[in-house]
Amino acid sequence: MPSKVRISLSLLFMLLISISLLQAKNRSISSESPNQDDGYLAFAEVMPAVQGGLAALYDKIKYPEVAMKAGIEGKVYVMAFINESGGVDDVKVIKGLGGGCDEAAVDAIKKAKFAPATNQGQPVKVKMSLPINFKLK
Repeated sequence: MPSKVRISLSLLFMLLISISLLQAKNRSISSESPNQDDGYLAFAEVMPAVQGGLAALYDKIKYPEVAMKAGIEGKVYVMAFINESGGVDDVKVIKGLGGGCDEAAVDAIKKAKFAPATNQGQPVKVKMSLPINFKLK
């Protein structure tokens, strides 16, 4: 078998293994977090709002020292699962930044209290994505 064919087959085999591993990882991630079957809606007539506004949420965030020293800036995108009373049931990082910023964002949102989402005046559970901005002064 020519060497080019062997190399091509090897690359194809490695690609197939990578795809299989990625699909398995995605299945395990989606099975860990709450989903639509748990009663969390993707949207509501009135979406949750942080009590005290976003400024109150940002007051809860402590910029990680590692991120400051490394000059890390950017946004952490999280999915927050808000219950009918405005409490935070869970928070998952959708896209992280690193340097401790992901953990700082999750901790701040878990400490926050929200005005609950409502549909037809009734409180409902929703999941919502939030961007948390980390900017050095």
